[in-house]
Amino acid sequence: QVQLVESGGGLVQAGGSPRPSCVAPGRTCSSFAMGWFRQAPGKEREFVAAINWSGDSPSYADSVKGRFIISRDNAKNTVPLQMNGLKPEDTAVYYCAAKYTPYDWTFTFMKTYDYWGQGTQVTVSS
Repeated sequence: QVQLVESGGGLVQAGGSPRPSCVAPGRTCSSFAMGWFRQAPGKEREFVAAINWSGDSPSYADSVKGRFIISRDNAKNTVPLQMNGLKPEDTAVYYCAAKYTPYDWTFTFMKTYDYWGQGTQVTVSS
């Protein structure tokens, strides 16, 4: 079992740049592909960004491409999501997810992920 804990959300003004992060306490993330997903009120959970083990192949949803940056620090077991240029439509609960994989691949499909955090709320005020 892998526990994932998100932090760093909150209330942010439009145009702000929060940096929520995901940590796997006491557990190495190096064999796991990682992803961030979000769920806005009344909407289905959707893909935001994902990254492979080595961190050299990130992938982004079109809605955040050019504004968000996913990275990872395997030594610290953390996966931050740098958000820039936030818009009110970015308001959602943001979830971190992990998928064990023997391959250094990036996964963007939500159903392929094995472990999920509890989420961190990001609210963007206009």
